[in-house]
Amino acid sequence: MKKINDFCFEIEKEKKMRVPGRIFVTENMLSSIREECFEQVKNVATLPGIIKASYAMPDIHWGYGFPIGGVAAFDLENGIISPGGVGYDINCGVRLMSTGLSKGQVSTGIKKIINEIYKNVPVGVGSTSNINLNLRNAEKVFKDGIKWVYSQGIGNENDMEYIEDQGCVKGAIPENISKKAFERGRRQLGTLGAGNHFIEIGYVESIYDKKVANIYDIFKDQIMVLIHTGSRGFGYQVCDDYIKLMIRAAEKYSIDLPDRQLCCAPFKSEEGQQYFGAMNCAVNYAFANREIIAHNVRKSLETVLEIGPRDLNLKTIYEIAHNIAKLETHKIEGKEKQLVIHRKGATRAFPEGHKNLPSKYISAGQPVLIPGDMGRYSYIATGTQKALNSTFGSVCHGAGRLLGRRQAIRKAKGRDIQKELEKEGIFIKAFNNRSIIEEMPEAYKNIDEVVDTAVGAGLVKKIARLKPLGVIKG
Repeated sequence: MKKINDFCFEIEKEKKMRVPGRIFVTENMLSSIREECFEQVKNVATLPGIIKASYAMPDIHWGYGFPIGGVAAFDLENGIISPGGVGYDINCGVRLMSTGLSKGQVSTGIKKIINEIYKNVPVGVGSTSNINLNLRNAEKVFKDGIKWVYSQGIGNENDMEYIEDQGCVKGAIPENISKKAFERGRRQLGTLGAGNHFIEIGYVESIYDKKVANIYDIFKDQIMVLIHTGSRGFGYQVCDDYIKLMIRAAEKYSIDLPDRQLCCAPFKSEEGQQYFGAMNCAVNYAFANREIIAHNVRKSLETVLEIGPRDLNLKTIYEIAHNIAKLETHKIEGKEKQLVIHRKGATRAFPEGHKNLPSKYISAGQPVLIPGDMGRYSYIATGTQKALNSTFGSVCHGAGRLLGRRQAIRKAKGRDIQKELEKEGIFIKAFNNRSIIEEMPEAYKNIDEVVDTAVGAGLVKKIARLKPLGVIKG
């Protein structure tokens, strides 16, 4: 690798690579990255139609085909679309909600709040809700996303403006969804799931840019809500269905794959469009899922705190996906060109003035949400023009795993992680103790170092840092 600067290294083109690999890390971080991750960056660089480079963000870790923290843009005419470049949890993403409350009004009652949310939001592997979709309603969710939720008298329509694509992408084709995927998704709307998914109640611990924080309506010690989940078993099944199709498609179109997990098809091919239409159904399902969860969090807070909607003032600052393939227009060699951008464990980071921002944020830039772990911090940042120019407006989506789940279990042997966190003032409620152990803070990279690297690379500007008070894990 060649060092570009203190925050970026380049894997130069070799063998079948069509473009170089670019990894946004410091020298200190390199030793903690598995060798297989670098190989995955190189492998993505061999795919047809890739533009500029194969990118990896500071939270890079090993994934299915593409690295997690990976970004790749493909030409629409000659490029591909790959399920491995999106991931199994299609439109896994983060919503950040602010309140009108301060830390002192909530901290003493955090256990009651977390227990009430836990009662109202189903969590854990295979969890189901009381929403039982029939085929007709499921198709409306797939096509209309968050708008279907509002049609059921659930949620707050004021949220919609501050959600990526207003909570509904175009191009969803319900006919491309298998019966098995439908069956897995029909009872999972409004559920959190397991793994690294969470609901967090925290507060604004630090503000770095008062001007932008004011535009986002953020103040010191303000109570915030983070929701991190995606398309649940429905999205998983969509991915699983199409990986099988894409393996055959790669052979059909003579795409030379260095790894079968990179299976793909030309974007404009029949197979490519089939996957894109199905993936967009899962994208809209995830938007609907997070809106229902947000609704139940809102009701839980009102119940425990015995206050009305006006006093709670719970509103969405922003919601953004970090597992998605999207059609976006970017400048290539001075000319605007439509590309299919794969972001897998990477979040969009558009700068001030971008046409895709809510009008309120035009002068500030897009809120970039970068959760850490349940024992340390999360960040609110904003996108930059440099990110738009150098990574197609992309940055890290979180801290990134440092330890595998089995490694975390070994490291936690003899410890009570839940009690350790309670001593630090953080109350954890989880589906089981294993979830807490697998997701313990040491399992993740230091979020401060990850975000400082992204800042050093010029991809984001820090706006605020959040500290958890209570966390629900699946």
